[in-house]
Amino acid sequence: MTSAPTRRKLKAACERLAGTDPALGRAYETIGVPDWRTGEPSFAMLGRVIAHQQLSTKAAATIWGRVEGHLGEVTPESLLAADFEALRACGLSRPKIAHLSSIAEAMVTGELSLARVCAAELDSARAELVSVRGIGPWTAELFLLYAVGAMDAFPVADVGLMEAHKQLGGYEIRMESKAFTAHAEAWRPHRGVAAHLLWGWLNAERARDAAPAPKGA
Repeated sequence: MTSAPTRRKLKAACERLAGTDPALGRAYETIGVPDWRTGEPSFAMLGRVIAHQQLSTKAAATIWGRVEGHLGEVTPESLLAADFEALRACGLSRPKIAHLSSIAEAMVTGELSLARVCAAELDSARAELVSVRGIGPWTAELFLLYAVGAMDAFPVADVGLMEAHKQLGGYEIRMESKAFTAHAEAWRPHRGVAAHLLWGWLNAERARDAAPAPKGA
């Protein structure tokens, strides 16, 4: 079962954020209340996030589609039973296969329980996720955003967020990760909502840029 904050909660958070940071205010003025990204709290979701690391959305989607085609239902058991070279042929790198295998083993043994993560307080949920080899902070925060609906989960060092904030804020240079993380402290306890505002604005801009020009323009 997926989880997302109510639209009422999102609207209240957006209005607070808009008054806190001019860049977020511009994003909110442009797109309004953003759609919340949701996903099933499953091994497949974690796997999809890992597949997207350091790849374009299109390339990662192609690779993950091949993985799904090969495994059928993507579960810890089906991943662990799969042939390593077959997974490589799908396009997964050796490190990503190692990460997925580590997570699958942790779920099979009970070291990692996604049900327990979803029911835990945010800090405890983070701690359980990142204790597993293969789940870094970025992956953990995305899981907490999409599967748990945690309004203060925040994917540190997400390039898309930093680029959107640079453009919206009118900065000449994009903030470094450490500076951006420090800047985002002012957005607590709604950093996840801020992330959705920035992603939503960036996607809207990309869609606008990709749209064909009107005839006669």
